[in-house]
Amino acid sequence: MRAVVQRVASASVEVEGRIVSAIGAGLLVLVGLHESDVDSDAEYICRKVLNMRLFPNEKTGKNWDRNVMQRNYGVLLVSQFTLYGILKGNKPDFHVAMSPERAKPFYASLVDKFRLSYNPDAVKDGIFGAMMKVNLVNDGPVTMQLDSSQTSRTKSDAIGEP
Repeated sequence: MRAVVQRVASASVEVEGRIVSAIGAGLLVLVGLHESDVDSDAEYICRKVLNMRLFPNEKTGKNWDRNVMQRNYGVLLVSQFTLYGILKGNKPDFHVAMSPERAKPFYASLVDKFRLSYNPDAVKDGIFGAMMKVNLVNDGPVTMQLDSSQTSRTKSDAIGEP
């Protein structure tokens, strides 16, 4: 699983001219599902995203000190299979992305994990499979990429990250 996490002042998702989800300050998370992803990948991404210290602590003046939950900010999840696109010449190929039939329930379970791990009202998402317009106001900008592959899990867990 791949997540591109952006710290935002605000973000929204529009489908067919209608805003379907919106958050104020928080994290916009673009989520790509790999064909080999399993439940532990979703658990890893959920835990890492919610615990990323991407926000300042006004009391101490430390810049990278607070996570989205400590700030009581929003999380907007957006399914994006193109994160696993591979260029073959100039044409994108998405064969390593999870098939839509498997991805839809898998993505729904990821959204549920976020809601169960945090405040359900603070976690929003787009519409799976829809053509979406994602609007955001970057804060920073701060953008982090996170993969749930076994290699990246082993490295980050070895240095004691949550």
